Amino acid sequence: MAPVKAEELVAFVPKEQYDGVDYCITSPPPWLTAVLLAFQHYLVMLGTTVIVATILVPLMGGGHVEKAIVVQTILFLAGINTLLQVHLGTRLPAVMGASYAYIYPAVAIILSPRFAIVVDPFERFVYTMRSLQGALIIAGVVQAIIGFFGIWRIFIRFLSPLAAVPFVTLSALGLFYFAFPGVAKCIEVGLPALILLLLFTEYAAHFFARGSFLFGRCAVLATVLVVWIYAEILTAAGAYNERSLVTQFSCRADRSGLIHGAPWAYLPFWTGCVTYTWFLHETAAAGLCFLQYCNLNTLRTKFILSISLFLGLSIPQYFREYEVFYVFGPVHTHSPAFFFRELVCDSCEPHPPRMANSRLSTVSSWLPIGMDPIATYLLEIKLAGDRKNARVEYDWFIFNKVVDSNVLRYNDFVDDIAKSYPWGPNETVTIGYMDLVDKTSHHVKTDQDMIVMFEKFIDIKVIPMIIRIHGIDENIDELDHTLDKFNVIVNVIFSSPATVAAILAYLLDCTHTYWDGPVWKDRGFHWWEKFKSYRHDPRSEEFYSLPYGLSKYFPSF
Repeated sequence: MAPVKAEELVAFVPKEQYDGVDYCITSPPPWLTAVLLAFQHYLVMLGTTVIVATILVPLMGGGHVEKAIVVQTILFLAGINTLLQVHLGTRLPAVMGASYAYIYPAVAIILSPRFAIVVDPFERFVYTMRSLQGALIIAGVVQAIIGFFGIWRIFIRFLSPLAAVPFVTLSALGLFYFAFPGVAKCIEVGLPALILLLLFTEYAAHFFARGSFLFGRCAVLATVLVVWIYAEILTAAGAYNERSLVTQFSCRADRSGLIHGAPWAYLPFWTGCVTYTWFLHETAAAGLCFLQYCNLNTLRTKFILSISLFLGLSIPQYFREYEVFYVFGPVHTHSPAFFFRELVCDSCEPHPPRMANSRLSTVSSWLPIGMDPIATYLLEIKLAGDRKNARVEYDWFIFNKVVDSNVLRYNDFVDDIAKSYPWGPNETVTIGYMDLVDKTSHHVKTDQDMIVMFEKFIDIKVIPMIIRIHGIDENIDELDHTLDKFNVIVNVIFSSPATVAAILAYLLDCTHTYWDGPVWKDRGFHWWEKFKSYRHDPRSEEFYSLPYGLSKYFPSF
């Protein structure tokens, strides 16, 4: 009898698209499926919008009425901006929503000493709004200049998968700073929501064949519905009557004041003065090497890693927030020209919300996988990333904003539900980029460990400690008023881990044996080579060409 040949162990090869994604950009789902999935994503974006408004509006002097108007305005303009991005931007299903990245600059303006002399809260709200409008418009002009001159396109051409690892990692870790503390404010609502979401997606979707669509792709919608009813029952039963005012505000379903403050129909109008420890990180980096033996191209593996990262990293709450995107699979990216188009479109889109008193600029939330970790998670369970979802969601934004203020009833306890979603998928995006790097090469292993560990050490330990001691405290509303304008600018910039991550990782990667051939390949450059130019891959024209023949007048390179 011939000996049985042992099975050869081969590492899983990175794929250009994740397994199990049923709908791509050009293959939309049926209308009923699109409507349900879009409404699900709308609820998630509503949660992030309310969280941002709840943080900033009270600092500006606004009350329930002003908060409701700000939320409705952001939703309305998010719908308009989504349509612009889907048609004229990157042509990807990017849903625009309120950005956490603007919180720290906004707080620096809101707590300016010149507003302290204004006694009337509403008057202070108006003056602060005008200052925010001018600052955001100027920021948009700078962004437009960078986009139109193609500076960002040049930057992307020299970005390797290795340099993208810490960038994307810190963009996700920063969001954990907001997640678990928000759940802990009302553990009676937040923890059941988290457990239900896990049960629906990982167990119910596989045990109940007939409910695979509900528990699989609409798990967030089902979770919100169940937890909403549960929160209303707790409120009606008087479970919080003897609790502190802080607990009542976080847990009761009737204390936000948004229902009474929101008009039934409201259109935004353009007003205001438009002026215009090393060992720890070494161990963590070494742990990533074991991932090369796992098939990271399956959604199930990535979701389990997401849950683990969420539970393991939310509690320490060390990090700040910034956002970056990742599309489809680790191999598939798009030409730097699309970053140029997205940046230009983003620079133009925030002007309406700025002039319409939305008080915040917008950020893309990629339905495929990306900037918003919640949107990343939604792909994990929806298996759909197409433009129709984004367009239908844009309709939900505008319709519910204009004619249905009762949707704000959901906002009463939205912080606890929205922050209970697993925010780990953005962190596992980093694992996808590591697939493109040769983790078996001793040369690149030494380099990548040093780059990743040094950058994360600076980001997670050094920079936050400097900021907390000399500038911005751990609490967002405790800004040291003795700082001059320059120190405030420096504090705001270096409060973003992803910004520091991008600078350090990019410089270290580009200045250390960058042109060495083996290093070029070990760091994953060859995977993205065909996407450096618009003409090298035929899918670029299929997926990202502009409609109505506009590609002739606005060519991509």
